Amino acid sequence: MRILHTSDWHLGQSFHREGMLGHQAAYVDHLLEVVEQERVDLVVVAGDIYDRALPHVDAVRLADETLARLAASRAEVVLTSGNHDSAQRLGFSSRLIDAAGVFIRTDAGGVGTPVLLADEHGPVAVYGIPYLDPDAVREPWRLPVRSHEAALAEAMRRVRADLAGRRARSVVLAHAFVASAAASVQASDSERDISVGGVSLVPTTVFDGVDYTALGHLHGRHTLTETVRYSGSPLAYSFSEATQVKGSWLVDLGADGVRATTFVEAPVPRALARLRGTLAELLGDPRLEAHEPAWVQATLTDEVRPLQAMEQLRRRFPHTLVLGFEPAGGQQPTVPSATMRGRSDHAIALDFVDQLRGAPATDAESALLLAACDACAEDPDVDVVVSG
Repeated sequence: MRILHTSDWHLGQSFHREGMLGHQAAYVDHLLEVVEQERVDLVVVAGDIYDRALPHVDAVRLADETLARLAASRAEVVLTSGNHDSAQRLGFSSRLIDAAGVFIRTDAGGVGTPVLLADEHGPVAVYGIPYLDPDAVREPWRLPVRSHEAALAEAMRRVRADLAGRRARSVVLAHAFVASAAASVQASDSERDISVGGVSLVPTTVFDGVDYTALGHLHGRHTLTETVRYSGSPLAYSFSEATQVKGSWLVDLGADGVRATTFVEAPVPRALARLRGTLAELLGDPRLEAHEPAWVQATLTDEVRPLQAMEQLRRRFPHTLVLGFEPAGGQQPTVPSATMRGRSDHAIALDFVDQLRGAPATDAESALLLAACDACAEDPDVDVVVSG
């Protein structure tokens, strides 16, 4: 059986206010091409189909189209809900949708009931474990402690209890922060913190005995063991993912378990670049030409904050989205307190500009600040000085 492992689509998510739905639709096209070209039998999607519990209508429309196209493809599909999804909304009509060969598993109570498939070597039991909120399952499952490890351990106990009565190979989908002693993992800025009491890690040993575990939640691909892997998200959703290679795992399941794995890279709609230097360096360095079409996060190291820095950067890098300032030497300006007695709001604002930028406001800027202060004052005609 040939399995394509993907996760964390986050349909509807934006990238620093840039719409991503078109790029997500392009990934779906790529996914369907891989299914046909690589003769995929099973697509597993390990959670976070949407970016939010109440997704935008356009994201729902894309999900509907995607599942319809997958249902019409050569592959069967098992997908689970992640911590960004609403399990009830995503799982609506799942029993009816099963008939189309798309198996949506969002109910924690059904973790021990597999989707049963088969190939030339016999049956394959696919267990979809949705994201398990420890607070939600602790009482009904009578967990000894409130943790992700305890929740997943109980889910896997149920999986093993069912598997013990079958002669079948096993595939498990889970959405959690899993790590092993042998392989370190690094979170991305776009991943939502799911820690409980400061603890979120689940050891890989929880999945011992499973032929293949398809994980979701982390946005970078990770091989924790030969049979426990993260596919990562198909697109970058933060600049912390700038160096990650996005895609999905192609897994060949033989008679005795995983026979081979190959990472299939996803198309990159627009590269990410994290640039650092003075404004003059970023605007003049010919080596940065390759980053001109990219989404850019720029950090300026000028000792004095340049005027209209974003506008200047966008003349060369039109897709600059994030701009930060870290003056050379690490000295950050001290912002004056707005509660200073005996000084006008206008004077405090001028000090703010001077200290933040390292140069006084121009006459035009001073006049604009004065107008803004007057507009906020009780008497718009007077910039009141508060005496001590």
